Amino acid sequence: MTTTTTPPRPDPASGQQASSAPGQQAPHAPGQQAPHAPGGLAGGDLATRVRADFPLLAREVHGKPLVYLDSASSSQKPAQVLAAMQEYYERHNANVHRGVYTVAEEATHLYEAARGKVARFVGASERATVFTKNVTEAINLVAYGWGLRNLREGDEILVTEMEHHANLVPWQLVAKLTGARIRAIPVTDDFLLDLDALDGLLTGRTRIVAVSAMSNVLGTVNPVAAIAERAHAVGALVVADAAQAVPHLGVTFDDLGADFLGFTGHKMLGPMGIGVLAAREDLLDSMEPFLGGGEMIRDVDIESSTFNDIPWRFEAGTPPVGDAVGLAAAVDYLAGLGMDQVRAHEVEVTGYALKRLAEVDGLRVLGPADLEHRGGAVSFTLGEIHPHDISQVLDEDGIAVRAGHHCAKPLMKRFGVQATTRASFYVYSTTGEVDALVAALDKAKRFFG
Repeated sequence: MTTTTTPPRPDPASGQQASSAPGQQAPHAPGQQAPHAPGGLAGGDLATRVRADFPLLAREVHGKPLVYLDSASSSQKPAQVLAAMQEYYERHNANVHRGVYTVAEEATHLYEAARGKVARFVGASERATVFTKNVTEAINLVAYGWGLRNLREGDEILVTEMEHHANLVPWQLVAKLTGARIRAIPVTDDFLLDLDALDGLLTGRTRIVAVSAMSNVLGTVNPVAAIAERAHAVGALVVADAAQAVPHLGVTFDDLGADFLGFTGHKMLGPMGIGVLAAREDLLDSMEPFLGGGEMIRDVDIESSTFNDIPWRFEAGTPPVGDAVGLAAAVDYLAGLGMDQVRAHEVEVTGYALKRLAEVDGLRVLGPADLEHRGGAVSFTLGEIHPHDISQVLDEDGIAVRAGHHCAKPLMKRFGVQATTRASFYVYSTTGEVDALVAALDKAKRFFG
C-alpha cells in the first residue's frame, strides 16, 4: 500500500455527509411528492420524523402508494446516503492507496475514515475491520482464510438450523475440503435455539460455531454471547452472522463475544456492494489472504509474494470506495437516530403487526411471540395459498413483501413448509402500512377462495 498523507484541502470526511441530520429537510427529486403511507404515519414518532428522508417511499406502484415491507432483504436509502455518494463521485472519485495527487489522497482519506466510523459503530478494532463485498464474502473469508488452513478430518463445525445459507454453505464447502463434520443446533417448536442441546453438541472436536445473531426468517434474536462463552470453553471460535442484527439492535463486537462478526451495508440504509468483517486482531493477523491480487501485497517476485498488514491484506483489488462512503453516511444516520430508538420503533411496529396478523383467519406466524426475543422480520403462511401468489396479489396494492425460502432451506424443512411470506420493518415503517398489509391479505383470501 502506498503511504498516504492527509489531504491539504478541507477535510472531505466532513464533506462526505449530507448537511441535513436524520429527519431534517432532505432533498427530493423534482416532481416528487412528499413520501406518504396508507393510513397516515401512525405508528411511532420515528417513522413520522424520518419518512421524508427516503425518496423511494414517495413513489406509487400500480397507482397505489408503495408499502415497502422487505427491509430484511434490503433497506431503502435516505437522501443523506445518496447525497454522500454523489458528493464522492462528483468531487473525490479516484482510486485509493495509489496516487499521490490531491484527489487520490482525498479518496484514500474518505475510505479509511469510513472504516474508522464503521468500526466504532460496532465497537470493533479499526485495524481488524475489513471491507468485503457483502456478509457472504465476509464469512467466506473466515471459512477459507481460517477454516481451510486450520480444520482437520474429525473436527466439527457447529451451525444452527436457522442459518442463512451465507453462514452454512461456506462451511459445507470447507468441510468437504478438510474432512471436518458439520452438526447443527436444533430449533425448538417455539422458534428458539435449543440451548439444552448445545452442551451435548459442543465437544473437544468443535472448532467453529457459526450462528446467526438474528434470524432473517423467524426474527429470533439468538443469545450469541452465551453461546460464545460455552463455545470458548471447549476451545471453539465463534462466527456471528449479524446481517440482521447490526441494523436493528445496536450490536457491539465485545458484547456479542464472537471472534468474527459479519454484516452488510445494504440492510442498514447503506448501498449494495459493501459488507464488513470485524474480527479479533490476533486471529486476523494469523490468517493468510483469502483473495490475491493488487493492493494486498508488500512485495512480489515471479514465484512468491509477501503480504500487507491487516486489514488491507484482505482487500485485494480496487475496493468499493464510493460504497464505503455511503456506508459511513448510513452509520451517521443511524447514530443520529440512536439505536435504542431504532429498536424501540421496531418493537412497536412488530408488536402491532403480530396483533393485527393474528386477526387473519388461517394465518400462521413462524417466529417467537415474545418481542424481547425477536426482530422485525415476520414470516407467515396463509392456509394453502402459495407465498408467491400472496406476494403477487399484495403487489397489486403496492405492497412489497418477500416470498420464498429466504435462503434458509433447512429451516423451511424443519417446519415442514416450502416457503413463507415475509413482511419486515425498519425505521420508516408505520402501523398504517401494517393495516394495509392486513387488508390486502384479506383480499388475497377472498381471491383464492
